[in-house]
Amino acid sequence: MPARVHAILVARAGSSSRAQLLRTLEALRSQSTPVAAVTLVICGDAASVRESDAVARTVEGIIEARSTTSFAEAIELARPRVAEGSAIWLLAQDTAPHTRALERLTGMLERSPSAAIIAPKLVATDNDREIVSLGVSMTALGRSVELAAGELDQGQHDGADDALGSDIRGILIRAEVRDALRPDPALAGADEGLDLGVRARLGGGRVVLAPSARVSASPDGPAALPTGRARRSYVTRLAQLHRRLSYAPAAAVALHWLTLLPLALWRSITHLIGKRPESVLPEWGAALTAMARVPAVARSRARIRSFRTSTWASITPLRVTGSELRRRLDDGHGSEGGAVSELRFFSGGGAWAVLAALVVSIAAFTTLLAWPALGGGGILPLRDTVAALWADAAWGVRGIGLGVIGPADPFAAVVALLGSLWPAGPSFSLVLLWILALPLAVLGGWFAATRVTDRAGLRIFAGVAWALAPTFLTALVEGRPSAVLVHLLLPWLFHAAVVAHRSWGAAGAASLLLAAVVACAPSLAPALALLCVIALGITLGTAQFRGAGRLLWVPVPTLLLFAPLAFWQFAHGTPLALLADPGLVVGNTATADADGRLAIATGFPTVDLAGWMQFSMLPLGSWAALFCAPLAVLALASAIAPRWRAGITLLVVAASGLATAFLAVGITVSFTQGEPMAIWPGAGLSLAWIGVVGAALVTLDTAITLPRLRVAATTVAALALVVCAVPALVAFHADRSALTNGPESTLPAYVAAQAASDGPLGTLVLTPQNDGGLAVDVVWGASETLGAQTTMMSTATQPQGTDISVLSVDLLSARDFDAPGDLAAQGISYVLLAQVTGGEGDKARALRTSAIASIDQRAGFVHAGTTERGVLWRVEADVADRTALNGSQEGTARLVITVQLLAILAALLLSVPTRASRRAARAQSRIVGRAPEEPLILPRHAEDIDVDEETALPRPEETAAPEEIAPAEGVVHSDEVAPPEENAPSDEAMSSEESVPEATSADPVDTDHERDAEEDR
Repeated sequence: MPARVHAILVARAGSSSRAQLLRTLEALRSQSTPVAAVTLVICGDAASVRESDAVARTVEGIIEARSTTSFAEAIELARPRVAEGSAIWLLAQDTAPHTRALERLTGMLERSPSAAIIAPKLVATDNDREIVSLGVSMTALGRSVELAAGELDQGQHDGADDALGSDIRGILIRAEVRDALRPDPALAGADEGLDLGVRARLGGGRVVLAPSARVSASPDGPAALPTGRARRSYVTRLAQLHRRLSYAPAAAVALHWLTLLPLALWRSITHLIGKRPESVLPEWGAALTAMARVPAVARSRARIRSFRTSTWASITPLRVTGSELRRRLDDGHGSEGGAVSELRFFSGGGAWAVLAALVVSIAAFTTLLAWPALGGGGILPLRDTVAALWADAAWGVRGIGLGVIGPADPFAAVVALLGSLWPAGPSFSLVLLWILALPLAVLGGWFAATRVTDRAGLRIFAGVAWALAPTFLTALVEGRPSAVLVHLLLPWLFHAAVVAHRSWGAAGAASLLLAAVVACAPSLAPALALLCVIALGITLGTAQFRGAGRLLWVPVPTLLLFAPLAFWQFAHGTPLALLADPGLVVGNTATADADGRLAIATGFPTVDLAGWMQFSMLPLGSWAALFCAPLAVLALASAIAPRWRAGITLLVVAASGLATAFLAVGITVSFTQGEPMAIWPGAGLSLAWIGVVGAALVTLDTAITLPRLRVAATTVAALALVVCAVPALVAFHADRSALTNGPESTLPAYVAAQAASDGPLGTLVLTPQNDGGLAVDVVWGASETLGAQTTMMSTATQPQGTDISVLSVDLLSARDFDAPGDLAAQGISYVLLAQVTGGEGDKARALRTSAIASIDQRAGFVHAGTTERGVLWRVEADVADRTALNGSQEGTARLVITVQLLAILAALLLSVPTRASRRAARAQSRIVGRAPEEPLILPRHAEDIDVDEETALPRPEETAAPEEIAPAEGVVHSDEVAPPEENAPSDEAMSSEESVPEATSADPVDTDHERDAEEDR
């Protein structure tokens, strides 16, 4: 036994720290083997500590240091006060040794001549049956691994006595090696004990564990890791990188240093995949700090060289292999039993409902299968190549207009993604979309219903009700691709967004879906923003701060995608234009008068009531009430259902969507050939419909308890919707649909063929209007395309880019000027006098006749023929290249594209499911707002488990003590009954109260007192 043991005690200033310090000093005074001396280092103001009698009786000296002094630096300040030949015992204010701790540490040191460090068993301060730390090792890549942290102490590790390292708190360092084994301040407070153990092993010594020596430790002392997740990620990663540079062979140090930034990029991707976005910034901070601390690395390597007597092979047997790491961390966490609420897509009839919808869709749109492209309404062809599709989605020169440079509509990215699904012929993807729209709607509605009910019949009803929504069927009949996509995406947004607070995977998926929904229907942005604020308020109100952080991420990709367009519109003084419908603007919406608003109130976006007006002999509102009344009554009843919180929340969703539709028809920001067009109200009605259907499910699931009555109510509501859908489903065969076969190009075939072979060329399109005006446009390439449309042009109140209207008017007049030369200088190769949509009136016909005569008389124009698209002329002149981006504009384009791609990539990586995220999802109830019927034994806060990127398993050191954290939502733990969830009443949270048996005498109990008594006996 060493002659003396000198304890160095480090404490922070403050009242709470003072209480911990006094407790630790009392523990030191009560040691069975007394300490020879105690040196106290106070990081901060030591005035209050100096006045304490307990401190004066125990310590031999007090050192006052800066408040920012680290534990390693504080130890170094106290080392000169340690007498020669004394072993050093490292303690902190939060480490209170049990009565016989020092006796057993010194005894182990005496019995182990090769031991350089003796490490105690650290146990939790408020629960000495929980192991905080007992030995530390590391992987081949240098990641530290706790060997027994967070486990229930049943003596299972008491036979272990050899480890690579340990927690630095409470260790006893042999006097002979104390000068060589000094904590490294460059480690920033992490892995200091592991580093000492590695250096001890290289110096021929060992780290010996003394499980019988117990020290209580709290997680908030000066030697503990930071409590914040970001700060903890930073210090642990910095310590790992510093050790990697310090331990590496001299020839490999430079290579390791050069790979720090590429490795940070790769690990940032793995952090996002592993649902740890809060670790991305600390990762880069640690990498940059490690690169800048070259002198610190040099000092650490010098210390190792000065003490090293053995090779690095001596520590290899004590490293943790990958298989051992997985085995250590794979403790099950209670989620292997499967989901609390099974999906039952096939056994519950969901697959059959989707198949039936596919049959109905094929019957309703049979001829579409033979069409190479779809046209009519707001449908336009797509670009011929995937590269061209994505070029239209990027910031740059727009595909219509002359010299129009700026941001693309985010809807262009959705179109590009849709066209990329069929790269051989992107336009055919719209045909597939229309054929698969009904089954996809049933599929989305069914999955959205899994968040509300687990009854198979109600899920099928929800899928059918969503597919038969009047606004969806109207969009299909009238050829509105953006409206169809919105309706297909909304249920998936609901499915992910309602659990976005639970996991980063759901938050990542919800952020992508929100961006796609708003891109297709910008008019939904205010309503969705309001719902996000409400969800954030509820989450913060229930103190789910990590969940609030996840919710804050959800709108980020949407904001970044719309930021360039918003900046452009604000700069032009038209911020309201951000709400404009993307794509080709078409009319035929419900008007802002009484009839139009009545139609909207009853769920129809147009005054023809999805085709019923041609059969109706009754007033407008009667038919709408007849079709939608059963579903509306069921939805309203959800406000008084047992799950009334969920019902009211869904009614708020419905009200926000209905308000959006009412406001949309009164806002006119878009123009087509000079005609103002109101915003399509169907997008708001789709949002309202999801709230109505969800609220109806709450009523059917909880309020109607009699099975026969539930079946009857569901049948009546479903039949009403089926009858309502009949005119829309037969409209295609009755020639009342706007859908047409093609066109594959909106320009004459001659122009399309030359554009396909010679690359993009410009076509000036002149369209005489029935009011005597002239619509002017410039189309680039083989056709006017859906992805090339931009709200920069459709909402413009003044000419954008190069104003070609004067040139067009002069072209049709008798004015003598070099029209071919002016057009060729602008890059225009053809002039097309197009047909007016919907038939020509007298004024349009007269203008057409005079225009043909005027252009035919001008030199430099070659009449290329009269086609079904109109009369075509070719410009006989050397056509200049199209306007390109200058250097500044190219820089802006790269910046915008890079930022947007990074946001999308981050959201994609977050949404990618992993093994750990699937296990965490299975550990929670699929249904939101209602506890599961069968309780499941789970660890607390399974959704908050920090997952290791190498093994996809929870980190044991991040698991909180059982008594310190609340139970996970909707599950029952082994020692308590789960409380009712926020959206469920107390009498429904659990079907029956379950009692939990109290601990018996057979329960494992291992207290310090009983261990001492056993050894005495």
